[in-house]
Amino acid sequence: MKKPANNDYPINELSRERWSPRAFSDDPVPARFIASLLEAARWAPSAANEQPWRFIIGMKGDATWDLLYSTLIGWNQQWADQAPLLLLIIGKEKNNSNEKSNQWYAYDCGQAMAHLTLEVTNLGLYAHQMGGFSAEKAVELFAIPEGFKPLAMAAIGYSGNAEKLPEEMKKREVAPRERKELKELVFSGKFGEPSKII
Repeated sequence: MKKPANNDYPINELSRERWSPRAFSDDPVPARFIASLLEAARWAPSAANEQPWRFIIGMKGDATWDLLYSTLIGWNQQWADQAPLLLLIIGKEKNNSNEKSNQWYAYDCGQAMAHLTLEVTNLGLYAHQMGGFSAEKAVELFAIPEGFKPLAMAAIGYSGNAEKLPEEMKKREVAPRERKELKELVFSGKFGEPSKII
């Protein structure tokens, strides 16, 4: 199923086609595609080139997938069980060079995920990112060391059948995509004053 953005201004096709479904096919993601997703993330920009992102990935049927799935909250477990690939992004909280706190690490990890997500779309796949998981459980299960923080999870795969979702999720799946208008988001002068550029 496709749900392109109803954009007001021209944008690139990857950004237009990207969306976050909950209905996934159980078709496996080829290993070469997974490598390309992670390569796209690897080339994301980061403050002082610290590259604070780390990933744990699991393919359905392996022990890592099962452990990742077990960290999800119940709401997300209701639909993510069909996703063939689960991914956890972890951020390094301190700089590599001097071990001082890196205040930009979470922002940079978000950039890595954004690059990964566009590559997902480029390959004809879909990703649904989630905050609904237990970071504490992930630390325990994967022996994540001090100074590294689990930030988000993602389910990745091919689009599936929305009819298999619980009713409330199915309604969200087929509903049109919505975004705030740019005038609510972009300011000039003072915060809250819509920019005349838009």
